[in-house]
Amino acid sequence: MFLKYVEKSFACGDLALAAADPYRVLGVSPAATAAEIKAAYRALVKRHHPDAGGDDRTILELNAAWEVLRDSDRRRRHDHTHSSHSHTTPSPATGPGFSVKRARAQAGRSAATEAALQQWLQQVQAPIDRLLGQVINPFAAQLKALSADPYDDQLMDAFCIFLEQSQARLDKVELLYRSHPCPPGAQAFALDLYHCLSLVKDALVELERYTMGYVDSYLHDGRELIQQARLRRHRLLTWTPEIGSG
Repeated sequence: MFLKYVEKSFACGDLALAAADPYRVLGVSPAATAAEIKAAYRALVKRHHPDAGGDDRTILELNAAWEVLRDSDRRRRHDHTHSSHSHTTPSPATGPGFSVKRARAQAGRSAATEAALQQWLQQVQAPIDRLLGQVINPFAAQLKALSADPYDDQLMDAFCIFLEQSQARLDKVELLYRSHPCPPGAQAFALDLYHCLSLVKDALVELERYTMGYVDSYLHDGRELIQQARLRRHRLLTWTPEIGSG
């Protein structure tokens, strides 16, 4: 697994990396939730892993940031020591507040760039958003139906079918995400889209665990992750109209 590689790399790496701003490295706000930080870390490690063409230095930086923010006590100590972080925002090149309109300005306003961006939105972003919506939007109703009697076989079977269908949609999302290279200027927007996907994937894992053992903590975590994904998707939808405006 690539996470084992990451941990080994950090153990052998330059400890000075830990001095970097972990929020900036992961492209998240100091107010980010644990689920958002985890999703950002996972997405960035997958993207920058050496097997995917990344480099060791970046992996070390990501892992150093994760080691600080993954543990609530270490994170609190870090925030207390670096209180100025509460007044900073992620780098505009990577953070969730990134505006594709600014990215477009950075990449240039050539006709070719605009065309590539619009093609990516139509062929990748739009169908991905539709598929994610087909998982996120019905979740509340599906959970409400199950809550009538979680031990009823028919209700549980219906919920499991929903999870299976949702997983099939996420498989399509991943294929779509990799089907076209991200155009210049939209990398951060695409990364945030992947963060949303990662949250939903993690939610399905927790919910599947719940169906096998009725452990309430799995259900709670899955519901929380879906809520985080819903909020992130909403932010993505509000940013999308900026991408093509002149």
